[in-house]
Amino acid sequence: MRQFAPDVRTASCYWGGELGARLGAGGLSVPYTGGRSRGGPDGEIGTAEAIGTADGTADGTELWADLYRDPLAELAAAAGSGAGSASGPGGSAELPLGAALPAERPRALLCALDGHVGDIARGAGLPAPYLAAAVTELAASAVLSGAGAAVPDEEELARLLARALVAVALAALLDADAPVVPDGAARDAAVAALAARMGARPEGSERGLGAALARPVLRIASHQVVRRRRALTEAAHPAAADVMLYLAHGEPLRRRLREAVEELEPPVVVIGHSLGGIIALDALIASPSPRVALLVTVGSQAPFLYESGALPGLVHPEPLPEHLPDWLNVYDRRDLLGYVGAPLFPGRVTDVEVDNRQPFPAAHSAYWTNPAVYRAIAARLP
Repeated sequence: MRQFAPDVRTASCYWGGELGARLGAGGLSVPYTGGRSRGGPDGEIGTAEAIGTADGTADGTELWADLYRDPLAELAAAAGSGAGSASGPGGSAELPLGAALPAERPRALLCALDGHVGDIARGAGLPAPYLAAAVTELAASAVLSGAGAAVPDEEELARLLARALVAVALAALLDADAPVVPDGAARDAAVAALAARMGARPEGSERGLGAALARPVLRIASHQVVRRRRALTEAAHPAAADVMLYLAHGEPLRRRLREAVEELEPPVVVIGHSLGGIIALDALIASPSPRVALLVTVGSQAPFLYESGALPGLVHPEPLPEHLPDWLNVYDRRDLLGYVGAPLFPGRVTDVEVDNRQPFPAAHSAYWTNPAVYRAIAARLP
């Protein structure tokens, strides 16, 4: 925020540790039957489909959605295709004197990252330990040998490895339910920096492999969902449980927010992300606060709950109370948990659309590295 509004003082209102949802019996209600798999026999990636480009969209969102599900899928597809390989089936080119064996080429490229991972991670807003762990995980992967033999172009191989590294790191962030995930621009910056460090020259797009390779197609059958129920439950909890807990017993959370507001000098701007936006709207509907000059909801379900009749403080079609301050609502179309308010409350809500350039669910946590979010807030500050 300081970059766009340097005079603003920020304060947090953390409620999750004390008031957030918990599985009181450690999850005994869930019939756990399996865990997460990356590219193994129980994984989600099925047969490959030959397409013109490695992703089906202009900004690579579908490709990244696949990579977050299986970060090594693109490397596995390259290894399986054998396209363009000088040493694969039918290839007969001799290696230059002193050149690394095809199976060792990927690991040789990864070695070029030694000592630079931290700087690259920080430059892209990616937690350095996650990227460092991704390098270690990828270097130990059996899929590298096939990819090294199948992709003779050194720069293309470097870009493949760079995408896989970032996918591994971001998939781990998503598994950890991180509150902030880099947006598409930061993600692509990390890919470009990694690829450059491994010897790839800059190019116009880091998003596709071209017609030579195939994009893995997601095949989810009902038995696979059952097999991965533990992972799916842990991914949805505590966020989903927090929402249910709030709808059933929300007053302690609203009270916590009101107390935080009372400790600040006016004018106060309340910014709430996701459930935080629901709590903020509900609290300001229930109790007028002259200190609050602006409400900002980001990626929030508050409008949807109101229209559904599930918002505790206001039931559709009741109008917003006159005491509610100006309301700015920021959303991303790809964020399936972000909704718009202006059609429900004409003249009372300003909806601002941003593009985090991430597939869902990463899109839901990627607002906070997107400069457009801060610009939209700064433009409305009192």
